[in-house]
Amino acid sequence: MEIALIWKRFTIETSVEAENLVAEYLEELGFPGAEVKDNVPLTEEEMRQMYVDVPLIPEGETGTAEVSVYLDADYDAERIEELKRTVMEELDRMEAYIAVGSRKITVTDTEDDATWQENWKQYYQPFRLGEDIVIQPVWTEYPDIRPEDKVVKISSVMAFGTGTHETTKLCIGQIRKYLKAGQSVFDVGCGSGILAILSVLLGAGYVHGLDIDPQAVLSSRENAEANGLTTDRIAFSCGNLLAGNVIGATTEEEKAAAKEAADKASLGSGIAAVNPVQLVDLALGDEDPVPARTYDIVVANILADVIIPLSAVVPAYLEQGGIFITSGITSDRAEDVRNAMTEAGFTVLDTVQMGEWVSVVAQK
Repeated sequence: MEIALIWKRFTIETSVEAENLVAEYLEELGFPGAEVKDNVPLTEEEMRQMYVDVPLIPEGETGTAEVSVYLDADYDAERIEELKRTVMEELDRMEAYIAVGSRKITVTDTEDDATWQENWKQYYQPFRLGEDIVIQPVWTEYPDIRPEDKVVKISSVMAFGTGTHETTKLCIGQIRKYLKAGQSVFDVGCGSGILAILSVLLGAGYVHGLDIDPQAVLSSRENAEANGLTTDRIAFSCGNLLAGNVIGATTEEEKAAAKEAADKASLGSGIAAVNPVQLVDLALGDEDPVPARTYDIVVANILADVIIPLSAVVPAYLEQGGIFITSGITSDRAEDVRNAMTEAGFTVLDTVQMGEWVSVVAQK
């Protein structure tokens, strides 16, 4: 089943000085991976290194910056206006301590996702993660493959997650540390499916990837197929754990209790209200083919504001003694995540940092 999505590009014109703050704020609203385009002048040396020949911006003129995110079909005119108001209020607050530029907001329709993907392929090249992991787009060749390498083939990059980010690298390191051969893994927020696929290559017996974005599910399935993985080893479905969907519970009492915990956990997070997607299989309509079960490991490479409420929900999906691996946490939020895990009954085992990003691992 194919889904063609036309996205709306939501762009804020701001200053170069404020571009990172604006991008971070949009991420807090639930839009990871903001696109930033600025007019910082290039020196002649930088131009030579980039093999470009374009006019230089006059020296000393930093110009403006554009910060963009993409809105899916759920954003009708009313929701877009609400988002504009929310962003403008934040820009008003920022202006008290930093120049924010014109603050002009534009919303435009973009090309079809397939066109975007084709254009993006030229920038996504094979690369090595650590000693024996290679991420290889199927449209390229990588001559330096070694016999011991675990090669993750990528045919679709429609969703967040190309393997290059520090948060992904942190998760990979923790999966390697805690995963035992034959164990099951639940990847919450699977993106392009890289962590789920790599878990299978590292010895997992069964992996289930879940994402609230239908396009991420399609992308993950395409990537799994590119690696020759069948649904008895790896499956993907669409859903939002913070909307009260509990596949780990079996009895009606367990389901009711888990749903109550999920509803309480999501209060104030905005997650359930933003995208209350139900667990569905895109090819089979409303029937989810993934069996109700608990897992040996749950992985969540998302954001602290999602991981904190998830901490109260994830135990329903974990075997006793199971491991909860998280990443996507900025260093200033790590303690908040650890506290949430402890309150949910977890024992925190490990905290690892790479740059400004942190991975926290806990045990049920």
